[in-house]
Amino acid sequence: MTGGKGAVVLQGTTFDLASVGYTQSEFFLSGTASSYTSAVPLGSDGRWDVTPASTAPYTTRLVMNRPLNPTRFNGTVVVEWLNVSAGLDVSPEWIYTHNELIREGYAWIGVSAQATGVAATKAADPVRYAALSHPGDSYSYDIFSQAGQAVRDSAATILGGLHPRAVLAEGESQSAFRLTTYIDAVQPLAHAYDGFLVHSRAGFAAALSQAPQADVPTPSVVQFRTDTDVPVLTVQTETDLMLLGYLTARQPDTTRLRFWEVAGTAHADDYVANVGAADTGDGAVAAGELDAMLDPPTGTPGFSCAAPINTGPAHYVMDAAQHALRSWVLTGIPPAKTPQLQVTTGSDGTPAFVLDANGNATGGIRTPAVDAPVAALSGLGQTGSAQFCFLFGTTTPFTSARLAALYPTHAEFVRQWATRTAAAVAAGTIRPADAADLVEAAVRSDIGG
Repeated sequence: MTGGKGAVVLQGTTFDLASVGYTQSEFFLSGTASSYTSAVPLGSDGRWDVTPASTAPYTTRLVMNRPLNPTRFNGTVVVEWLNVSAGLDVSPEWIYTHNELIREGYAWIGVSAQATGVAATKAADPVRYAALSHPGDSYSYDIFSQAGQAVRDSAATILGGLHPRAVLAEGESQSAFRLTTYIDAVQPLAHAYDGFLVHSRAGFAAALSQAPQADVPTPSVVQFRTDTDVPVLTVQTETDLMLLGYLTARQPDTTRLRFWEVAGTAHADDYVANVGAADTGDGAVAAGELDAMLDPPTGTPGFSCAAPINTGPAHYVMDAAQHALRSWVLTGIPPAKTPQLQVTTGSDGTPAFVLDANGNATGGIRTPAVDAPVAALSGLGQTGSAQFCFLFGTTTPFTSARLAALYPTHAEFVRQWATRTAAAVAAGTIRPADAADLVEAAVRSDIGG
């Protein structure tokens, strides 16, 4: 795809990919897609038996990022269901995990699977995207299947001749709602993907079919089917459990399912909103994020919230999740089981996280940000009225007196931070390269004493 204004329309990273040894291309994807229906109401257990319904022609687009040097390709392609919550195509999973993807040599493909993203993209550059045509979101699932199949069948074109060994499907937030439905309903028919990384889903799932096609709703609580044919790794924040209702959809790990709940994280945070797009992976961000925990922003240039937003460690855990899923798919060995966040129920039946003495949630995946803390990090408590503020959680920096009590010397802070970082690496929830940046940030800080 070329022409028009000469640039790919996509909200993602902003640095020159060539500077990190990557290149970007864009392709049209055309075909005839099916919607789906079910003869019986869909149940909460996710064991859905669906069949194709109506068909419609479509033309959408794929955005591809891959290593310039073919020898750097690690054989794995990540296919992201682009997010349209903001009314346009956004690639949050690329933003969250691009450091891991780039340093390990993945190829990444973003798919405009939904009508909103296609319409916004076409409006942004009517010449470049004149051919785009989307029949509606009832067809989004089959479009996403065909995108995954195209990666294999048309690798010579899409990947510049690279040969994929594994094709992984991923999505965050609204895209994760749709991937939940995809895994339960469509993957058993299409077998298009080798594994799934589902990030920040709710307790419910997207409709299987919707107007103007026949409405096929999903129940208010949806679990993943336990007979899935490929690995599924789900990463959940505090916000997802309490505000988006995932607490009711919790389920045990199985040989094909793993569930990660991460302490101190929010559905959206400072990294995805303000920092990640410009992060080239040179380590500078880690120091800035440590500073931000002590002086957190209240929003982004586009909006301001009532309280400082979450500055937690989600993207580091997402890097580790990316690695864990790939390893699971290629070796058959699942990642270690991790504990759930600890939840208590009040006398009125209201659930709440169990907090430690520093105000951080207990249980779940642990990182130095919550076990050697300089702030209380939460996925809850944001009261800003701007759109999406409630998803950004909060950061409450510790006072100077509190920091001095926790860390009498700078060396003590570095020791505790490094120890907790090493523990997360040993648990497989922080990558070694990220750990080095985190420890270097602690060393360069003036925290303690």
